[in-house]
Amino acid sequence: MKGNDWLVTKDGKYQLCESVREWDLLEDNYYLYRFLTELEDTVKRTKVEIEYLAKIRTLVRRLITNSYWVRSKHPEPDFETGTSVELLYDELGFQFTVQTVTFTPGTTSNIHNHGTWGVVAILKGQEKNTLWQRKPTPEFNDKIEFTKELILSPGDIISFVPGAIHCVEAVADEPTVTFNLYGETKSKERFEFDTANHTAKNF
Repeated sequence: MKGNDWLVTKDGKYQLCESVREWDLLEDNYYLYRFLTELEDTVKRTKVEIEYLAKIRTLVRRLITNSYWVRSKHPEPDFETGTSVELLYDELGFQFTVQTVTFTPGTTSNIHNHGTWGVVAILKGQEKNTLWQRKPTPEFNDKIEFTKELILSPGDIISFVPGAIHCVEAVADEPTVTFNLYGETKSKERFEFDTANHTAKNF
């Protein structure tokens, strides 16, 4: 699944990153458990944020290239809520969130950050990422400002530093399916932003 690799920084900007060629990632019997082990080792051994996000993007691309199970293991669309989530791995003490998410066409998230780093791969459909940056003023400490938009298609992988702020919208005529990976969430640093009142609250 050919695509681009992107990095979003806390100032609401994105940059195109070097991507490993798909044929260099082909492996026999590359299962989820191998991915999870390599993910844990990567985060432990690599302390520089930009470096480990690059390595994690490669791991995610290797996984979706080799694992039909991951590409096909996604929840049916929920047309009442607009969003469905399939947790792929859950174990007490495991620090990462690994899931696939389905958005029905036209569904838009709130404006938020994740309180951690994140890597999202588009498996199906299209997703528009609207990016924001903090612009505090003496009157509104949680004011944010729109910066850019980026539309992602199948094969694209986008990564976020912990301070990145965005909202997403499923913009295709079919449901959008994504593979989502997040680090250990710091709940006190995870916010939903209100651009009308210039406020933020934990969620």
